[in-house]
Order: sequence, then structure tokens, then C-alpha cells
Amino acid sequence: MFWMARTLEPLARKIFKGVLAVELFGVFGAYVLFRKMDTSQDFRQTMSKKFPSILEVYYKSIEYSGMYGIRQQDEEKWLNNKS
Repeated sequence: MFWMARTLEPLARKIFKGVLAVELFGVFGAYVLFRKMDTSQDFRQTMSKKFPSILEVYYKSIEYSGMYGIRQQDEEKWLNNKS
């Protein structure tokens, strides 16, 4: 029984490292996406067309942090561009 635990230990380490790498990649990707949405109104417009639920999470997080008015600014600009 003890030898079985020893043989599974390297596999468990590999799995743990893989899961950790995926987690870090996900956090880094979310940060890059947030920064891009935070700095580019045009990118937010693209996100509103392709992934509106992700843009909604962005707006909610910004409003939760106490910054209001970004959603309204975006909607005004996008409406004016349609005219």
C-alpha cells in the first residue's frame, strides 16, 4: 500500500502544477481583458456585440468600485455614432 502512494505522488505533483498553471493563465487573461476594456471604448463596443455578458461583468465591477457613468458614456457615444 505504501509503494502505491509513492508511485502516485509524482502524478499528483504534475496534476497540481498543471492546475496551478491553468489558474495563473486564467487570472492573467482576465487581467489583460479587463485592462483592454478599461482603456478602450471601441473595444468595449466590440465586446457589447460579441460578448455582452462579459461587458456587463466589467460594468458591474467598475460600479462596485465606486466609479459610475462609464456605461452611460458608452451608450451615448454608441447612439451618436449610429445617427
